[in-house]
Amino acid sequence: MSERPLIVQSDLTLLLDVHCPDSDSARSEISPFSELIRSPEHLHTFQLSSISLWNACSAGLDARSITGTLEKWSRFDIPETVTYFINDNCSRYGIISFLPLDGSFFTISFSNDRYRRQVLALKAVQNLIASQDDDEIRVPMQHRGDLKVILTDNGFPVDDCIPLVKGLPLDISLRESESFSVRDYQLDSVKAFLGDGRPGLGYGVIVLPCGSGKTITGLAAMAEIKTSTLILAPNVAALHQWKRELLTKTTISEDDIGEYSADRKDIRKVTLCTYSMLVYRNTTDDEYHNFNAIASYPWGFVIYDEVHMLPAPVFRLSASLQSVYRLGLTATLIREDGREKEVFSLVGPKRYDVPWAELEKQGFIATAYCHEIRISLSEDAELDYALAPRSRKIVIAAKNKNKLAVIEYLLERHVGQQILIIGQYIDQLEEIQKRFSFPLITGSMSNSKREELYQDFRDGRIQVLIVSKVANYAIDLPDASVAIQVSGTFGSRQEEAQRLGRILRPKSVDSHFYTLVTRHTSEEDFSLNRQKFLIEQGYKYEIVSWE
Repeated sequence: MSERPLIVQSDLTLLLDVHCPDSDSARSEISPFSELIRSPEHLHTFQLSSISLWNACSAGLDARSITGTLEKWSRFDIPETVTYFINDNCSRYGIISFLPLDGSFFTISFSNDRYRRQVLALKAVQNLIASQDDDEIRVPMQHRGDLKVILTDNGFPVDDCIPLVKGLPLDISLRESESFSVRDYQLDSVKAFLGDGRPGLGYGVIVLPCGSGKTITGLAAMAEIKTSTLILAPNVAALHQWKRELLTKTTISEDDIGEYSADRKDIRKVTLCTYSMLVYRNTTDDEYHNFNAIASYPWGFVIYDEVHMLPAPVFRLSASLQSVYRLGLTATLIREDGREKEVFSLVGPKRYDVPWAELEKQGFIATAYCHEIRISLSEDAELDYALAPRSRKIVIAAKNKNKLAVIEYLLERHVGQQILIIGQYIDQLEEIQKRFSFPLITGSMSNSKREELYQDFRDGRIQVLIVSKVANYAIDLPDASVAIQVSGTFGSRQEEAQRLGRILRPKSVDSHFYTLVTRHTSEEDFSLNRQKFLIEQGYKYEIVSWE
C-alpha cells in the first residue's frame, strides 16, 4: 500500500507522488475528474471541484467510478468529506435535463421530485417558464441559455439533450499535404468534442497549449460538421491568422469567408469577428447593432477562440445560440474573475485537455526555460515607492528604470534570435523603444501597420519587436524564441500563459521566457501568482538576482 502514489486530503486536494512507479498511470486516471493546480518537483497537486466533477459526468463517469479510481491509487483511506462531496455533486448531474417539445419550446425534466421543488421555487426560473402543470413545464427556446446559467449558479448542472441543428451547408475539407497533417491529439480532441453525434455532445471546450495548433483543431471540427461557422477571436490579427489557415489548409474559397470588423461588415458562410466588434455600441444606452446583425444569421457552428476571454455581453450571445454547435478553444480556462461556470453553462463542459509537458516531450511545442530576474529599485525611486499609495507603488515597481540594463544584457545574450519585449505600460515601452530603436506595436497602431510589422518579424526582416498587451493573444510568430516580460497585469496567471505561448512554436533552438521583477515590491507578490500557471504545467522557474 505504501507504494501507491496518491494522497487524498479532506480539503479536496489530491497529492500525487511523482517518484512512485505508477504515478503516470494514476495521473491519467484522475485527470478526467480533477484539475492540476501545482506541479513542483516531488508532489503534484490536483483539485476536486463541482465543475471538474460535472465535466467528468458529462463524459460518462459517475461517483462510483471516480471514488473507485481514488481507492485504487490512494495510499490512505479516502476521507468521508471527499466521498460525500463526490457523491453529492455527481448525484446532481443528470437529475435536470432539457428535452425538446417542438421548435419553439422545450421542457425541463427532473428525475428527483425534491430538486424539482427546489428549482421551481427559484424566482429567476419562474420568470422564464411559459407554462407548467404536473405533467409538463414549457420554456421558450430562446431562454435555454439563460436558464442554464441560473441553474448552474445554483448548483444544478444541466444535461442538455435537445438536438443541435446545422445551419447552412458548407463545403469544406482539410487539405492534407507533406507539410501539413492533423496530429493525433488534435483528432482525439475533435472526437471527444463531437463523439457519436448524439444529443449532449457537439458543444464544449478543448484545452490545448499555446503553439500546439488550436486553430487546426477548429478547422478539423469545421471539416466534420460542414455548416455555416462564426469564428470569434480576441483581435484582428487573430482573425487574419484564421483566414490564412482557412485558405492554406482547407478547401474553402475566399468568396465564402467574411470579415466583420471596423474596416468591413461582411457576413458570409464563414465569418470572422472580434469580441470587441461584436459588443461595440456608440453609447451605453445604444443597441448592440453588430451583435443583432450577426446573431440573426443562420449559424450552425460557433468557435470561441481564447474562450477564457469572453466578455459579459458575449455570454449573452452564447445564451441565444444554444441550438448550434459550440466550440471553445483555450490554453487555460483560468479566469481571474471566477466566471468559469458561465463558460461551462453556455459554451459547454471541458471535453479535452492535454498537459503542456506531454506535448513538449513529444516535440509538438518548444522546450521553454523560465527565468525571473529580480532587480533593485533605482535610488531616486526608492523614497517615492516608500511614500506612495498602493496603486502608485505598483506603477513605480513596474517601470523601474534599472530594467533597461537587464534588457540590454539579454539582447546581447540572445543576439541573432527572434525576441519579443512585452509590457503593460505604453510610456515604459516607448522609453525602451527610444533606448534601443526597435519597432513598437500598441493598441493605437492601425491593424494594417501591425500586420506589416508582424510579417516583417515572421520573415526575419525584424529580429526584435516591442509589444504591448495587444500581442498577448492569438498572434502566430513561429520563430520567436525569447520573450522578455518587463511588466504585466496584476499577477494574471492567464496572461502569463498567453505570453509564454508566444514562444512555444517548435523550432531548432530552445525558448527562453524572462520576467523582470523589482525586488522587495508588490511585483514580487504578483510574480508569485503568475508563476502558478507555469508551475502547474511542469515548468521550472529559475529565480536569479541581477546584482
